[in-house]
Amino acid sequence: MTISLSDAGKRFNRDWIFRHFTYTFETGNAYAITGPNGSGKSTLLQVLSGGMMINEGKIQWAIAGNELANEQIYQHISICAPYLEVIEEMTLTEFMNFHQGFKPWLPGLSAKEIISIIGLEKAVHKQIRYYSSGMKQRVKLAQCILSDTMIVLLDEPCTNLDTAGIDLYHSLINKYCKHRLVAVSSNDETEYKFCTHLININDYKRH
Repeated sequence: MTISLSDAGKRFNRDWIFRHFTYTFETGNAYAITGPNGSGKSTLLQVLSGGMMINEGKIQWAIAGNELANEQIYQHISICAPYLEVIEEMTLTEFMNFHQGFKPWLPGLSAKEIISIIGLEKAVHKQIRYYSSGMKQRVKLAQCILSDTMIVLLDEPCTNLDTAGIDLYHSLINKYCKHRLVAVSSNDETEYKFCTHLININDYKRH
């Protein structure tokens, strides 16, 4: 799968977040989107997800050269971001089953197995609102990385994680993301050290 942007630009009011952005993201590669706080890294990631429109230029999502319709894009993309919340009134089991109704898990994985992978077996019947911030982040990473999608988008993925959580994050990446398209928005090299392509959003601030 590919995401191709041609002379793309995004602005809020009169301020351009990025402009003249021409780039192709391809399956099997991992991309880091870097830049100072507030520079537009998360905005670019939301554009890649199809959740935010550009103001100029063109963006295209395609599988084997065949362009996807807008209503099909979400089926192939999963995202983990600080501004996206889990449903805190649900228990972990309820949330996992609910999520699976929208996006199936990767082949061979069940909700029970995923809960074990992220180390939350003892909290399985507890409402998510009683989880620590690090536990909630593990849930977010699971619903993103372990969904059966071709594209994985990660915005500051190690937020609130301790050392064990960061190790879990890299384990999930190494085991489940090698043949997918991965993009990480971050200033922390710990979060994107596996990426082979670096994009500095400041390089696309030209007016």
